[in-house]
Amino acid sequence: MSAAPRLVVDLDVLERNIETMAARGRRAGLPIRPHAKTHKIPRIAAMQRDAGARGFTLATISEAEVFAAAGFDDLFIAYPLWVDAGDGARVARLSESAQITVGCDNLDAARSLRRHTGTASLRVLIEVDSGQHRSGVTPGDAGELAAAVAGLGLDVVGAFTFPGHSYAREARGSAAQDERAALSLAAQAMRAKGVEPNVRSGGSSPSMAFVSDGPSVSSAGTSPTSLTVGEPAPADAASSAPTEMRPGAYVFNDAQQWELGACTAEDIALTAHGTVVSHAGGRLVVNAGSKVLAPDKAAWATGHGRLLDHPDARIMQLSEHHAVVDMGGSSLPALGSTVRLVPNHCCNAINYADEVDVVQDGRRLVTWAVAARGLNG
Repeated sequence: MSAAPRLVVDLDVLERNIETMAARGRRAGLPIRPHAKTHKIPRIAAMQRDAGARGFTLATISEAEVFAAAGFDDLFIAYPLWVDAGDGARVARLSESAQITVGCDNLDAARSLRRHTGTASLRVLIEVDSGQHRSGVTPGDAGELAAAVAGLGLDVVGAFTFPGHSYAREARGSAAQDERAALSLAAQAMRAKGVEPNVRSGGSSPSMAFVSDGPSVSSAGTSPTSLTVGEPAPADAASSAPTEMRPGAYVFNDAQQWELGACTAEDIALTAHGTVVSHAGGRLVVNAGSKVLAPDKAAWATGHGRLLDHPDARIMQLSEHHAVVDMGGSSLPALGSTVRLVPNHCCNAINYADEVDVVQDGRRLVTWAVAARGLNG
């Protein structure tokens, strides 16, 4: 077998992760719309569909084109799209073979979407900011925007948010509460403007453990970040609660999920198999660098990645083709041996790979192409 680094998927762990999340959604009464940007592999999407996935979330038009071509017909591009004539034509073509939903957080983008997609049958979700402070309008402003977008002739069906601030230590529960509050406030604001928010879409892998807590939302006009855990829900909570969740990273998990407590080592399905190439200076050096693992490192992360079989080890330096590992007191694996490295961010690691090896009980079964690899637009 080649000593070159490669990404490897453990089939048993992958299948277990898919079923665990599907079961969590069933218990909470919430359909799962997985984010396929994590894996970019139609074969994995088929497994998620077989486990009950409602449809799929994508980040880009290009990703949606790949999954539509593979036969998936309910796709949400969870991004505040800005389309020109070329991109509008692509979105319109997609709508001929699939139900396409797109995100929007400003009226100018909606005008461009309407102008460049013509009479295409599209659905629109208004993006609201639930605390990450990236894109999205404030929940209270969702109604005014929804009404204006609907006035252009676009089919506004609800709101969505991404509680990305769940990617912080001790923040998963509060981010889940913020998410529910934001969607509830947005739903109330939309109804007040005559737009019925039948779709209220949320979810991140770190916050999914808290979906079974039930709706607990703040009253109208209250900032979602001021939500008190356990605060009584208003009478219309059921009609304002999330209707679907969009986790992505859970399918593989990664060092971030591990450190946040969203998974354990036993839940890691994706690793990079690298070869020990040096013990220079008493260090462990592996031939899987940033071009394999991706360079992501959150401010709170304890390293650039971890070793699956050595929980105390951390990747402390990462360059293009080198990972330098602090073994945390353990002895150095032998030169020429293979180690399993856990990327900090599985979504980005996959985006660097043309294919993944699929293994079961340590035996390679098949290689899957990463069909949407690098399709970032």
